[in-house]
Amino acid sequence: MSLRDLGRTLRSPAFRGRILMAGWVLALGGLLFRAGEVQLKEGAVWRAEAERQHQAQGTLPAARGGILDREGTPLAMSHEVFRVGIAPHELLDRDAAAALLVEALGLAPADARRAVSSDRRWVQLPQRYPPRAREALARARGIYVERELSRSYPHGELGRGILGVVIDDAGTGGIEQAYEDHLRGMPGSQIVARDSEGRPIPGETWMIQAPRAGGDIVLTLDRDLQEIAQEALLEAIAETGARGGDLLVTDPRTGEILAMVSIQDGSSNHLGGVNTPYEPGSTLKPFTVAGLLELGLASMADSVDTEEGRWTVGRRTISDVSRVGKVSLSHALRVSSNVGIAKVAGAYAPLEQFEVLRDFGFGVPTGLPLPGEASGTLRHPRNWSGQSAVSLSIGYEIAVTPLQMAMAYGALANGGLLMEPRLVREVRAPDGRVLERQEPRVVRRAISTSTSEEVNRALVEAVQDGTGTRASLGTFQVAGKSGTARATGLDGRYESGAYFASFVGFFPAENPQLVVFVKLDRPQGTYYGGVTAAPVTRATMEAVLAARHPPLDRQALASIARRQEQELRTRVELEAMERALEEGGEPGHAGAPSGSTAPQSSEQVGAPGLGGAGTALALAGDISRPQGGVPALFASWEARSGAAALDPRIPALPGSEVAVPEVRGLPARDVIRRLHGLGLHVSWEGQGAAASTLPGAGARVHPGDTIRVLGKHAAPLPRLAPGGGAPAGAFSGSSAAAPEASRSAAGPPRVAGGQRR
Repeated sequence: MSLRDLGRTLRSPAFRGRILMAGWVLALGGLLFRAGEVQLKEGAVWRAEAERQHQAQGTLPAARGGILDREGTPLAMSHEVFRVGIAPHELLDRDAAAALLVEALGLAPADARRAVSSDRRWVQLPQRYPPRAREALARARGIYVERELSRSYPHGELGRGILGVVIDDAGTGGIEQAYEDHLRGMPGSQIVARDSEGRPIPGETWMIQAPRAGGDIVLTLDRDLQEIAQEALLEAIAETGARGGDLLVTDPRTGEILAMVSIQDGSSNHLGGVNTPYEPGSTLKPFTVAGLLELGLASMADSVDTEEGRWTVGRRTISDVSRVGKVSLSHALRVSSNVGIAKVAGAYAPLEQFEVLRDFGFGVPTGLPLPGEASGTLRHPRNWSGQSAVSLSIGYEIAVTPLQMAMAYGALANGGLLMEPRLVREVRAPDGRVLERQEPRVVRRAISTSTSEEVNRALVEAVQDGTGTRASLGTFQVAGKSGTARATGLDGRYESGAYFASFVGFFPAENPQLVVFVKLDRPQGTYYGGVTAAPVTRATMEAVLAARHPPLDRQALASIARRQEQELRTRVELEAMERALEEGGEPGHAGAPSGSTAPQSSEQVGAPGLGGAGTALALAGDISRPQGGVPALFASWEARSGAAALDPRIPALPGSEVAVPEVRGLPARDVIRRLHGLGLHVSWEGQGAAASTLPGAGARVHPGDTIRVLGKHAAPLPRLAPGGGAPAGAFSGSSAAAPEASRSAAGPPRVAGGQRR
């Protein structure tokens, strides 16, 4: 073909049509090829991209587990709340929607109208609403409800330092942080639809995996005691002008922390009881003395010369507030003599002194499951100065946390065992099953039981007639020690005029159930621990006793109260009888001074040996005794618990009778002690040693009965006729049991052998 023919062919419409058709075929083939490639080879990639643009995977938060007190009272809990969003363009009736928002959510009418009339595509209401909002708005078109979880603390700031907080769904501080893995649960997942601009489409969600709730933590804390402690500490801070303080209540038998409050600069969101060491001062002295006794380096009866309150050691002078001269070690501890304790502590070898304090738990963390616990400071003897031994003996050159001090006093209280502190009782699954129950654990034996008893007797005396009298209770003996120590600043140097005032006590002194630690940071004016902190201890103990359901062994306390009242009555009656005998009169009814018309009750008699000089036997002010000789508080406890009444005059159970002992020839003091020891009352007639009793020795009587005792210098007791008739003659004191006895006018309602009222 010539070039001219080729040109004509290329320019012909038919050829051009074929070329165009071929191009279209090739283009369509390429498009189909690419479409097939996208669909078959790259389909998964593009589908994922489409889902990414129009769907998003989100998490469903799990309900966080609760934190409960020992009785199951919630201290921290999670609950559902709902956020409400409005799509104004989807509303069919804006006026009706506004009215619904006002009714269901309590919105102001103006706010509701503004929300539904907005030109925006989406209006989010700022508040969170309770579950009933979802129910009320469930069928409303254009109004969407979104579920959220909120962490709440039903008792406000109570125990907040211990509990911690939740920030961005994570525990921060306290139990919330320490048990984060158990509390937070397992989040679920969901798919959320999004519009072309990537914004979530309300109501368009699909759950993939449901969330699993977290488990609960049951604490050893008692909510009521925590509140009592917080109120007592706040009041003390306000009264003393202190910068802050700490108050702990523990159970020395188990190591359980029943209450722990730390307040600094008005905030209770602190854990000063665990993470802020301080120099304890005189509250450390009992451990110095305990170690000396345990190692056989001293005894409580040892005499020490306190040098009239000033003693120079090297270039340092140790001084006392009170000058007591030469006293026993027990007395030196009672009056908190720096000179006396420091002198006797010179018997220690340095390593011995260090090990004694270490055995009581000082210088090492307690292991409490809270973040930031401090170990305190107890230097090894190789790092001591020439004054360290003296300083340590009286509570300086050592730093302890309030918790360490409370646990150490717990060892004194329980017979010498240092217990591991417990803040968590149980770890529970979401369904309530107990996964872990934490039992009491003994860290070590710090001292022997006999040593602890000796030290505790001195601590009882310190409260009765020493530096801690303002911590005394009327009904129970309290053991404790006050402390006053100079406070240091941030630079570690002592601040002029700044002190820590503290008191640690436990009660009852016999078989203690509670240890109460109180520390005030820089009280203004009077700063001695015995003046500022001791009353807080007493107020706390009184409030605990008066609480509705305190974590106490009520039966044991009632028994102790009865026994201490009996001991007090015996002492008072002996003193009254001795006074009467010295004056040449007749004692009369034991406990009633000669000439009185009625016996004086133990509540009306000053009891120097029980609760401080001149303190009457009472719990907190005047206490009525409607059930006969038993404090009303304990009577109500017994009634609530369904136990037997405490009144010894109530008919005794079968088999509870006692035999009248042979007391002829014994002096009045011994007779009263022996009869009171059997729970019997005494009516004395005449003077001198006992000549006879009515009923006679060997007679079976009941506790609470009155035994008439005839002194040598008195008319013989009448012999009662069988059957309760008139006197048949003098009663010689034979061991045969008298059938009946007349009721003493001054005695209790029942006399041995008579009818029960």
